[in-house]
Amino acid sequence: MIDSSTQICVSLAARPGAFGNRFHNYLYGELHLNFVYRSGVTADLPAAIAGLRALGIRGCGLSMPYKEAAIPLLDAVDPVAREIGAVNTVVNDEGKLTGYNTDHVAVFHQLKNRGVGPRSKVAVHGSGGMARAVGYALHQLGCRDVVVLARNPRTGHALAERYGYRYQEPGSERPGEFEVLFNASPVGMAPDPADRSPFSAEVVQAASLVVDAVAYPPETALLRAAREAGRTLVAGFDLTVSQAVEQFRLYTGVALRPDQVGRAAVFARHTV
Repeated sequence: MIDSSTQICVSLAARPGAFGNRFHNYLYGELHLNFVYRSGVTADLPAAIAGLRALGIRGCGLSMPYKEAAIPLLDAVDPVAREIGAVNTVVNDEGKLTGYNTDHVAVFHQLKNRGVGPRSKVAVHGSGGMARAVGYALHQLGCRDVVVLARNPRTGHALAERYGYRYQEPGSERPGEFEVLFNASPVGMAPDPADRSPFSAEVVQAASLVVDAVAYPPETALLRAAREAGRTLVAGFDLTVSQAVEQFRLYTGVALRPDQVGRAAVFARHTV
């Protein structure tokens, strides 16, 4: 029951969805935590960030296009988020706003659990906030044979050079060149055409693991091609759940058990 001591968490996205509302609020209810969560959008990010502090909002999740723009508006930034150059989580401790990045945590665990490591040949499509989180996670996994494919050569080169990776123009990849394909760009995200994919069908068929950070639609053209080719895949929904688990811990101090995460994910899946 909401009362004067209820702690509020929010999320801001260009195209807000219902996942965060259902995932977090389900767990607040199951664990009897006096929290409430809602998602929204803003045309004035500085005012929204100031509002977190002024209204005592406990936490805020950030999605595109706010992950980079929020950094100079915060009081402190976790060193890893600073290294990545993107923040997707803000925690308010008695008026002090600190930015974190939970995307890299999700990427690290999803890739590690599927055997990605120093010998893996990886292609990352994109050079924005999510791509930088992917680049950091791959670096932590010891990956060195990584190529960044980005339409913006300036940011693509910058990401590649930061970790000793290589840069290539998108579309230059050859079948069999990469074992792991990671779409860290908005390509394939609604309202993109249903058949738009960052990698050709031939490149997908020759890979062993395909990861798509796009959460909506639930099955993108890239994931559909990977499924039809019988490849191992990680969907955007899986990454969204993994990063939300870490957000939940930062907001509440509660480390979730796998069974709790599973129930919340099933409850939230119908809305993604």
